[in-house]
Amino acid sequence: MGTEHQSVSKFEVDGHVARITLNRPAAMNSLNPELRWELSQHWDEVERNDDIWLAVVTGAGDRAFSAGADLKHRAREREASPEQRTQWQKLADETTSLIERWHFPKPIIARVNGFALGGGLEQALACDIIVAADHAEFGLPEPKRGLIAGSAGVHRLPRQIGLKPAMGYMLTGRHIPADRAYQLGLVNEVVPLDKLDEAVDAFVADILRCAPLAVRATKEATMRGLDYPLAQAYYTRYESNRRREQSEDALEGPRAFAEKRAPDWKGR
Repeated sequence: MGTEHQSVSKFEVDGHVARITLNRPAAMNSLNPELRWELSQHWDEVERNDDIWLAVVTGAGDRAFSAGADLKHRAREREASPEQRTQWQKLADETTSLIERWHFPKPIIARVNGFALGGGLEQALACDIIVAADHAEFGLPEPKRGLIAGSAGVHRLPRQIGLKPAMGYMLTGRHIPADRAYQLGLVNEVVPLDKLDEAVDAFVADILRCAPLAVRATKEATMRGLDYPLAQAYYTRYESNRRREQSEDALEGPRAFAEKRAPDWKGR
């Protein structure tokens, strides 16, 4: 990467589960160039490592999942030296955010432990499942700062909760309380903070009970299919499903059922 910096994220793999933590709690896990770059490296590893079957992403502490873009950093950009600007641009050129990985192959759970605002909500919107603490708040407050939620927030939120509710929140910059986010279908489950890990781990355990290639095929068919009319979505052949059909696991599932035992998934 060039210039060394102190890591602003954590990446751990436990069994087949990658756990990614945005680790800037003093800055409410806001996204600066270094954090964006590190997250890009983590998503690269999740995507290419066949031993990783799913990922959980969260923020450090109990105040924020992520408060979005680091506006204090943006304010400093004008006074930065040419060398520093060059380094930041290099990081940006080497970064592909989760938001831009339109068809990420593996399931991602967002463990929302506080505020998920702006770019933080946009990160969560790009995940497949959101589990939130009951004190969490969601929102796209960019217009209050003269900005827009340009990292697909203005596009994903209406698709996920409906046009009128989304416009009500986006045009005002209002926050969505966790319970209301659940009612709107934005969040899968809301629990007290001390039950958050338990709730997330329940989703993780249930996903791991499924064949990983079947999970990936389900995700690809669902997400790509949303771009097509229904009949076209139905008749389209999806690459991940072709891989599943030819896998050992496609034989193991029916065999385990017939033998009345738990399947031994290999992911191949």
